[in-house]
Amino acid sequence: MPLLVNDERIDLSRPTGDLIRAYPALEEKAKLLRSQPAQVVEPKGLLYVQQREFAVTTPKDGSVSILGSDDATTCHIVVLRHTGSGATCLTHCDGSDTEAEVSLIMNAVKSFSNTTGYGRLEVHLVGGFNDDRQLSQKLTNQLLRAFDLQPDDVHLVTFCVTELNDREEKDIHFPIIYGIAVNVKTAEIFPATFPEKGPDEDLRSAHVLTGATLTNIYDAEMEQLHIGPYFWTPFPHVDFWLEQDDQQILQNLSTSPLAEPPHFVSHIRSTLTFLKEHPFPSRSLFPDRKPRIYKKNEDGLWEQVCSDKI
Repeated sequence: MPLLVNDERIDLSRPTGDLIRAYPALEEKAKLLRSQPAQVVEPKGLLYVQQREFAVTTPKDGSVSILGSDDATTCHIVVLRHTGSGATCLTHCDGSDTEAEVSLIMNAVKSFSNTTGYGRLEVHLVGGFNDDRQLSQKLTNQLLRAFDLQPDDVHLVTFCVTELNDREEKDIHFPIIYGIAVNVKTAEIFPATFPEKGPDEDLRSAHVLTGATLTNIYDAEMEQLHIGPYFWTPFPHVDFWLEQDDQQILQNLSTSPLAEPPHFVSHIRSTLTFLKEHPFPSRSLFPDRKPRIYKKNEDGLWEQVCSDKI
């Protein structure tokens, strides 16, 4: 069944500009979201989702109350929620395999929503901007089509993407919102930044940089974060990249060099250094072929419950 706005099927043969004009409530909601200052979300009760990761949980979760992600430039952050069960998924999409990714998150949310018998699936799309290569627009279109292909009705509730998330400064375009969070208990969605993006931030980033597919990182039944096991071959030319200046890294390893947040280069350097230190993760990180498992402790922070820390 189709992707709906106000219980009407969206006509995806028309440009997204027409979609915005046809449903002024979507534009109003995007305007409202853009006007909110980004809240700083502390680690307590937070599950941070990196690029090409997703996590799904329900309001019954005693460990995680906030799902969030940021540092999205051309990427989009997707929140899918079932209003009956409250099952909520957040993912950070970059256009690598959008149709398969949407199917994955749909199935994940539906697996928590079978017993309710009431409620509906609602999707919220945030991210992207009017970038030079039109990568944001391409991803927006991919996501709309992928949701429209699903066997279930999906209601588009928030649409703050590409031209609706764009600001211009001295002829350079930037996203307005780089990150969002969703409160699993209340369903509130708000712009957000995250001082802590862990655990295992470099390991998870290395997984993406070496070509990861979308990965589910959370077991809501056990309330455990599962990282890995991940395997890759030595990163090509890692020494070359580590020798480059900041400008070279920015120009060559970003989809939108002018719009990246200030910490982009230091983050990439840290990930490349990690890849250099761990060319064969099967030996140094996952010799037992088991994931690194974390649970929230009494302070609401992630604590490893098996495997030695790096």
